[in-house]
Amino acid sequence: MAASLLDSAVNLAKAVIVLFIIVDPFGNIPLFMGLTEKMTELQKRKVFNTATLVGFILLLVFAFTGQEIFLIFGVSIYSFEVAGGILLLIISIRILISGGLNESAESPESLGAVPIAIPLLVGPGAITTTIFNLQTYGLIVTAMSVLVVLILTWIVLRFTSSIYRFLGKTGSLVIARVMALLIAAIAIQYVLGGVSHFFAISH
Repeated sequence: MAASLLDSAVNLAKAVIVLFIIVDPFGNIPLFMGLTEKMTELQKRKVFNTATLVGFILLLVFAFTGQEIFLIFGVSIYSFEVAGGILLLIISIRILISGGLNESAESPESLGAVPIAIPLLVGPGAITTTIFNLQTYGLIVTAMSVLVVLILTWIVLRFTSSIYRFLGKTGSLVIARVMALLIAAIAIQYVLGGVSHFFAISH
């Protein structure tokens, strides 16, 4: 019994570590700052709460039905990667041109769902990792690992407000523009990654 519990704990730790590295909330902090730079504190909380909840639900849904969903619509994970890249590229251009997304005060939840929850948090890598964890460690460990990772992600997101206060308005604006370039680079990488897989398959 003790050995079984120890094995489960070890498997959970492995699943959490791998998924947390892929989701990478620390690495995405500048992107979150750039996307929410013009929002009030209340709006930011709504954005991050929505992103965490939507990310949790989406990861579980894709873990259990992702392969079937892709088969039904006749698409692959690589098509998903290209679509996510194009979406991020559009967002980065909007930030660079207008200084923000110009989201209305009534719709911070929409920003939390897209693009923060998906594809920034729940991207092709996170979906693939969760499916792999399900096949390797089973249902309970996978569900718990998703829950732990998204709780940790929510904690990280809440710290962005402290970073905002430290940088000030001017610093946050500069960071937002610089991070828009990084979002564009990530978007191009998504597109290139998806397209390269198609070329590899065709050859």
